[in-house]
Amino acid sequence: MNALFSRLFAAAERRSAAGLDRSDLVLDGLDLASNDYLGLSAHPLVRAAAIEEIERSSTSASASRLVTGTTHVHHRLEAALAERLRLPACVTFSSGYLANIAAVTALAGPDTLIISDAHNHASLIDACRLAKAPTSIVAHNDLDAVEAALAGRQQSEALVVVESVYSVFGDTADLPCLLDLCVRYDALLLVDEAHGIGVTGAEAAVGMGGGRRGERIPRPPRGHRNAVESARLPGRGCAGSRSRP
Repeated sequence: MNALFSRLFAAAERRSAAGLDRSDLVLDGLDLASNDYLGLSAHPLVRAAAIEEIERSSTSASASRLVTGTTHVHHRLEAALAERLRLPACVTFSSGYLANIAAVTALAGPDTLIISDAHNHASLIDACRLAKAPTSIVAHNDLDAVEAALAGRQQSEALVVVESVYSVFGDTADLPCLLDLCVRYDALLLVDEAHGIGVTGAEAAVGMGGGRRGERIPRPPRGHRNAVESARLPGRGCAGSRSRP
């Protein structure tokens, strides 16, 4: 057997022996593990709008955003999201994974220290690797560890990467304290809001997240629009991937 296939076969046997085999079964019953917290995927208005757009144009985009994949729907959606979230600009991606890849690789440079929470999603872990910037993994929700990494860094820039609501355990990041640390040590705070936006926080009712209940989402820093544009067409998550349907 080919050496590569032999390694994969041995890994599969180890998973099976440890009882770690998994399968992507089709759910037939009550779903208690969905990320569709607001039930938008089956909302009548969302379904009707999707059908209307398919009949008006097509079922999907034909290329990446950089080539011919950008449509008027993309621009309308991004403008509506920016207005809803009270932000100067917005860019959408085909998946949350691509969004995190694009955001981290666009923001981190060769002289950036990435400080990543130990419980960050796999997409953020991969993004830190692809950024090829020095990365410090800090203990989960440990503000002292974050401050120590910021205070002791040799790099001129720093990017603190967290999730507002962590998907596995459901606990939250202390965003106000993290923001204070970032301001004090001249760092940028990047928050993955996949499980918080529109669900938790003081302004969830208007579509905004913000981490812990009662916290207000901080206003975007100066340069927010430039950061968004850096992740748009130059970023591989947008330019190197087929546009979202």
